[in-house]
Amino acid sequence: MSRLHDNLNSAYIASANRLRPSRARQKIVAYVESYDDVFFWRSVLQEFETDKVYFEVMLPSRTNLTRGKKTALMNKLGAGLGRYMIACVDADYDWLLQGQNEVSRFVCYNPYVFHTYAYAIENYQCYAPSLHTTCVMSTLNDREVLNFEEFFTEYSVIVWPLLVWSVWCYRYDRYKAFTLSDFCETASLKDINPYHPQDMLEYVRRKVNKKIAWLQRHFPQGKKTYAPLRQQLLDLGLTPETSYLYMQGHTLFDNVVMCVLGPLCTMLRKEREKEITRLAVHETQRQNELSSYQHSQCPVDVMLRKGTGYKDSAPYQLLRADIRRLMDEVGLQK
Repeated sequence: MSRLHDNLNSAYIASANRLRPSRARQKIVAYVESYDDVFFWRSVLQEFETDKVYFEVMLPSRTNLTRGKKTALMNKLGAGLGRYMIACVDADYDWLLQGQNEVSRFVCYNPYVFHTYAYAIENYQCYAPSLHTTCVMSTLNDREVLNFEEFFTEYSVIVWPLLVWSVWCYRYDRYKAFTLSDFCETASLKDINPYHPQDMLEYVRRKVNKKIAWLQRHFPQGKKTYAPLRQQLLDLGLTPETSYLYMQGHTLFDNVVMCVLGPLCTMLRKEREKEITRLAVHETQRQNELSSYQHSQCPVDVMLRKGTGYKDSAPYQLLRADIRRLMDEVGLQK
């Protein structure tokens, strides 16, 4: 039997808003893909809440644990989206594909679908200018060992041509020959020495160059189509210096950024513990200070997921502009 909440759409929510007292805030329902997305989209949308409007962030289904990936959002919600019911999703490669398939068209051209522009929320969490603050939050040690912005700028320039090839394979239906997993394996790091990050960058450079040579041999037709695609991506706002924001989010988080932050945070914690040992007047004070310090720490991956430093990034500004247009359309802007 169909339940009322299974047939919710924007028009229904708009009608419900009209039944409320004239001074009551109007509700906009925002559907997200999974539990992990709730906090991110809440932090995005709350900026636009006023005394006239608020957002309720929820999963597509309240009756089961099915996660609302974009295909599910299309099937269940596409027809019902509108001013008062929106979908919020990761862009993945769908924005870069610019309508090449059904999902990409849904993401790019439906005015009530809001996407990250960056590949996923993990890419925002790994925004390079915010990583030093993340380390401080985790280790309570403010010493800067590695310039994250310089490191990820160079890393991005290295992987940029391979990212273009990866998008090329998806645009021209060659993704089975060079899969997203293949790209991620090539772009992944190993644990680095924070004092010698260039060694790891050179390691990635060699892997990328080897894979690009393979792609050029296997796809000679790319000689005519690679350069135009590269220019299209540049026109969308991608740059070689920020390509890490558009590679697969889980790989960036787990196999790149954590490979940098893990060893670095371990080193910073040991440094702080040595300082406590050196400054302690007696053993009891040393043990108490060490215990207090250890209880004050937090895993760096947890701090990454809680960060909001990405709000200065270029793709986030595009997302904000989209939401502002919705608020103008609803007529409830600040």
